Amino acid sequence: MAGRKKKVPLLSLSARLNLLSPKRQQIIRPALEHPREFVLLSVRAAAQRLKTDPATMVRIVRGMQFGSYRQFQHYLHELSIAYSTSLDSMQTGNGRGFAIPVQVRRSLDQDVKNLNQLIRNFDAKRVAALARRIYGARRVVLLGGDLATNLVKFLEHHLMILGLPVSSATSPAEVVHKMRFLGKKDVVIAVTYRRGLRQTVEGLRQAHANGAYCVGVTNTLVSPISQFADECFLTSVDTPSFGDSYVAAMALLNVIVMACANYRRSRTLAVLKKVAQEERHGFRWYET
Repeated sequence: MAGRKKKVPLLSLSARLNLLSPKRQQIIRPALEHPREFVLLSVRAAAQRLKTDPATMVRIVRGMQFGSYRQFQHYLHELSIAYSTSLDSMQTGNGRGFAIPVQVRRSLDQDVKNLNQLIRNFDAKRVAALARRIYGARRVVLLGGDLATNLVKFLEHHLMILGLPVSSATSPAEVVHKMRFLGKKDVVIAVTYRRGLRQTVEGLRQAHANGAYCVGVTNTLVSPISQFADECFLTSVDTPSFGDSYVAAMALLNVIVMACANYRRSRTLAVLKKVAQEERHGFRWYET
């Protein structure tokens, strides 16, 4: 669910480049700006493409604090995920020439693949620990924007039903003002994918600086939110279409809700008795 197997320091791209001399920055920059074109190249082929020699290529990689060229290739793969666009997704989906029913099936297959990836890396104890933190928090603030607003609102709605001190920040103004007052007794969960939405990353950075416990939900460890998160949950958003697929993300949020609902089960049942009354007789519901 998170990249605990990876021992690569969580440095930003600019921080890695700053470890190199200006000349070596100029050599390696094309690989970092166009990672898809270099991720499968051997060290010799990459060196040739960058007009340098393999020995210099290895020194550059080590200078950027990668333990090996293979580790650097993995980083390029993650960069290609982080920097992919809606156009990239549509083009790599390779839908041209296929009938619509075939393309629809490919989309469902990718959703299943994303979900299976979450299941393979799932750590239930981490989710249980997060539920404990949420219940112990003075405030829980959920950060998200653009399409991820839907994920944030989903989680906020369910935690609100449980009576937890939760709120969301989905606009720049909300993020700035709500992060200002957070501290060590608070929990922040930030949801953003690929390169990371500026308001979400900056909000998490501010919350981290104020001492709040910060949780990131994203699709790659090179996401900028990993720099400011105490822990990250990874869910793939790959799709053969444009945009993002939130099937795996929704599954993760569902298990977080499940863990919170059962952390204090008797309390939850008492709350839901009142909820049930409203669901049966409340003014919100249409009556035939």
